[in-house]
Amino acid sequence: MPHPQPRTVAELTDAVMSGAYGPDPKDLAVTSAFWLYHTTRLAGSEVTYHNHYLVLRVGQSFGACSFEAGELPPGFCENASGHTLDTLLRDGSTPVRVAALDAYLSQVQPHREAVDAEPVALPAGTPEVRARARDASIAGLLPIEPGTKVALIGVVNPLVAAIRDRGGVCLPCDLNLRTTQWGEQIADDMTEVLREADAVVATGMTLSNGTFDLVLEHCRDQGVPLVVYAQTGSAVARAFLPGGVTALNAEPFPFSQFSADATVMYRYRAAEPVSASEDGS
Repeated sequence: MPHPQPRTVAELTDAVMSGAYGPDPKDLAVTSAFWLYHTTRLAGSEVTYHNHYLVLRVGQSFGACSFEAGELPPGFCENASGHTLDTLLRDGSTPVRVAALDAYLSQVQPHREAVDAEPVALPAGTPEVRARARDASIAGLLPIEPGTKVALIGVVNPLVAAIRDRGGVCLPCDLNLRTTQWGEQIADDMTEVLREADAVVATGMTLSNGTFDLVLEHCRDQGVPLVVYAQTGSAVARAFLPGGVTALNAEPFPFSQFSADATVMYRYRAAEPVSASEDGS
């Protein structure tokens, strides 16, 4: 269905609330709500990843958003089931709003039914095997040549390796990690790495911490390719193709780390991807 290209998450939310993307959010209710606390330490790594997720089910789809410890009250899910999405889209918590927006857009067009989605099967296996396959898929969306500087906003060590394997120079940035698995310093100011970058990879966590709009604006204005890897807000990030996001590796719930069996991700490419060699990169 035709709808205006949003430039910010707030614009997208307003468009959804006005019915531009389909059914009125007040007519869609959450049937189940839950949050997860999940830790991971891959073999050979000294880093333990701490992940918190809010997940909302609406109809045949799930919406998800990561959040920082203590950011979401423990009792939120107790009464969330039954709420309509129009209420949650106005919630005071960013993770709640993002999860609700993701649930709406995933219900309107599930990734599995999207004609422009490329299904990518992750193999059965250990977390290390699956993480390497996942991050190779993400890095494969990057239009890079040897020496291309790639800002990585939200650090996952196998993705650092995947960028380097493709010849890129990784510029890591994360609010929680200080060094990579190999001892490289990680910046905590994304403006520092964005300024140097020829291309950008950002995780869906940028949606939950409110930095997505800033990354999107920078890449759109400077003509820098932006690849998003999203468990958080995978359908939200999809709405910005081609409005700044040039490619997306979407992984809707249930996420790959919760299974040892083969699972599916969905890759998208904008119709006219931005080249890292264009002026302003």
